[in-house]
Amino acid sequence: MNRERRPWIVGVSGASGTPYAAAVLRALLHAGEAVDLVISRAARLTLLDETGIAFRDARWREDLARWLARGADGTPDAFESDLSGLSGLSEVRYWSAGDFSAGPSSGSYPAQGMLIVPASTACVAGVALGLSKDLLQRAAAVTLKERRPLVVAVRETPLAGQTLGHLVALDEAGAVVLPASPAFYAGAVTAQDLVDFVAGRALDVVGVQHKLYRRWDGELGGGRGSQPNHREVSCHGTGRHGTGRHEAGRYDAGRHEVSRYDAGS
Repeated sequence: MNRERRPWIVGVSGASGTPYAAAVLRALLHAGEAVDLVISRAARLTLLDETGIAFRDARWREDLARWLARGADGTPDAFESDLSGLSGLSEVRYWSAGDFSAGPSSGSYPAQGMLIVPASTACVAGVALGLSKDLLQRAAAVTLKERRPLVVAVRETPLAGQTLGHLVALDEAGAVVLPASPAFYAGAVTAQDLVDFVAGRALDVVGVQHKLYRRWDGELGGGRGSQPNHREVSCHGTGRHGTGRHEAGRYDAGRHEVSRYDAGS
């Protein structure tokens, strides 16, 4: 008997930050997870603006492959070799944002949960208010009512009071509000490292294993002496995902007169 397909729904809204969505999609596929992809109309415009890729319903596999191969710094083939072993993205199912008869629109559809990456303030409002204006919002509403994991990676700054109220409402409804806010302790060298940190935290929430960033190990300055462990990066010159110079070194807590216990807030 064939095992039932239980996908993660990935919704991409119109907020700036399409590299975050690409990083989440790549990691889910490398983890062997099935994915249902929903891209809003506004997200298509953002994707075109940020990558030059015009996402087409009729040729979505081709356009998705180009998008996922692209690095956060704009390198068009940064992840091309990583994608070669994914069997032509066979684990992805794409649904048009206007298709309200799609699987994710129903609570009986066997999805594991949903990640909205990135989430615009308009998307946040629509989900918080239960508007279901398109398939992305409808799928999120279904995820909440079925008590499945919903991650909302909001990408906006500054945040208005009204938006903060919507985010509180989502939290109270059971969603996890995850601002697209990278940390800097993991030894980031490139823009991709910062993107991968946010993507990794989103996957942490839903329990999907990955190696997108170096986790905190309790040692101050630990990230300075090591690079993120998910790919090879040159500390001097050109790495797989761009150029940069990073002077690795050990953190001398005594010289800086700071410790884990008295650093304060």
